[in-house]
Amino acid sequence: MIDKKLEEAFNDQINKELYSAYLYLAMKVHFQELNLQGFVNWFDVQVQEEKAHAIGMFNYLDERGGKIDLRAIDKPEVKGSTILEIFEQVLEHEEYVTSRINHLADVAEEVKDRAALHLLDWYIKEQVEEEANVGGLLSTLRFIGDDKKALLVLDKDLAARVFNPPVIG
Repeated sequence: MIDKKLEEAFNDQINKELYSAYLYLAMKVHFQELNLQGFVNWFDVQVQEEKAHAIGMFNYLDERGGKIDLRAIDKPEVKGSTILEIFEQVLEHEEYVTSRINHLADVAEEVKDRAALHLLDWYIKEQVEEEANVGGLLSTLRFIGDDKKALLVLDKDLAARVFNPPVIG
């Protein structure tokens, strides 16, 4: 059986992962309106990744005999209106998710749950990758500035991104 405090922390993080999927779905709408299909694809992949992260935690909690508590998902708020502003929000959000996963690991350490720590090690590494990915995109977006041709080249590059279901744990 999983510790009740850790169970609560996992349920909270499952909700945050599903919120992330919902937020990225809302951001996708902006790019659909701009007809930037590569960016649409990038957000599609993000949505799938976030759902996979949530399901990974869901399955782990179930496997450990924890009680799954699905909660309402807050309405997502896209703060920016420009591509750069939206990706700045993406990075800010990924940094927030990193802090929440670190908190979850802190709880696992507190209750001395080594199995949970092993699982969370994968998520911590994944967050490093997520932040680096978005940081790289932000650097590129800042570099190209208002160059529409360069933006279309980036859009074409983003269209090639594919979702690879993660092997969590």
